[in-house]
Parts: sequence; C-alpha cells; structure tokens
Amino acid sequence: QVQLVESGGGLVQAGESLRLSCTPSESGFSFAFGDWNRQAPGQQRELVARITNGDSTYYVDSAKGRFTISRDNARNTLYLQMSSLKPEDAGVYYCHIRSLGVDIWGKGTLVTVSS
Repeated sequence: QVQLVESGGGLVQAGESLRLSCTPSESGFSFAFGDWNRQAPGQQRELVARITNGDSTYYVDSAKGRFTISRDNARNTLYLQMSSLKPEDAGVYYCHIRSLGVDIWGKGTLVTVSS
C-alpha cells in the first residue's frame, strides 16, 4: 500500500516559517485531493488546509492569510507553507490524501513553536 512520507517539521520561534512536504512512497501516484491536519496535545485532530484536484483550497480560520497549501503534480507532492507561526500552531501535522476512494494518512511530523 502506498505510504505518505512527511517532512519539514521542527522547532521554530514564534513569527518564523516552516514548509511541510508530503510525498507518496510510489512514483506515478496521483490523488484527488489532499489536506493537512493538526493534532495538538490533548486535542482532537483538526483539518487545517485542503486542496482539490481543481486547485480549490480551504483553510481553517486560524490559518487564513498565514498558511498556503499547494501541490506539485509532477512530483505528486503536497506542501504546506506556514508563516508567522504562533505557539497555538504547534502539534503533529498529518498529511492525508484520497485516491480512488481510498484515504491514506501519513505518520505525522511534529511542529513546535516557542514563544
């Protein structure tokens, strides 16, 4: 089964930026839509941003104006550019895609934001 490989998480100070990447383990794999989800300690996982195959995007209110989701179809890679990071943005970020009706999740990448 295809796996998603996430990267780009880390420790940053408030106000700094990070770019998360999510790449399928198999080449030539495409997906209908993809999204990034965040789970903070003690909280439920929440949708942060989504992009469809028509490049329509959705952002949770807290991410609007600061985060940008994009996809590179040639590399089958999903990105999340995060700017002006705040401590409340911290958590484990999970990549999720749907391909041919199948939901696939990554294992997550940790984002820590110090104040």
